Amino acid sequence: QVQLVESGGGLVQPGGSLRLSCVASGSIFRIYAMGWYRQSPGKQRELVATITTTRSTNYAASVKGRFTISRDNAKNTVYLQMNDLKPEDTAVYYCRANWGLEIYWGRGTQVTVSS
Repeated sequence: QVQLVESGGGLVQPGGSLRLSCVASGSIFRIYAMGWYRQSPGKQRELVATITTTRSTNYAASVKGRFTISRDNAKNTVYLQMNDLKPEDTAVYYCRANWGLEIYWGRGTQVTVSS
């Protein structure tokens, strides 16, 4: 009962910035947490950042201090501001929502950090 659509991915140079957006639709009032995960070839999908309805946040150690997760409840949107990007940040980034007792995933957006 929830649909998630990511946007904002692309190609950026090392040290550059990108902002990812995830728009949720459906029975959005049952979402109590949202987050961003990423996956690169040959690796498991890993947590990047999460945010709850009370705006409590959690970050992976590898992105802490560089990435910021936020939400705009009026627009049903969660953002991931990514600064000082590094080649190792290259991955497909997925939006995730905790909806009641279930988990919903977006289709992902590609982020490539390269010269």
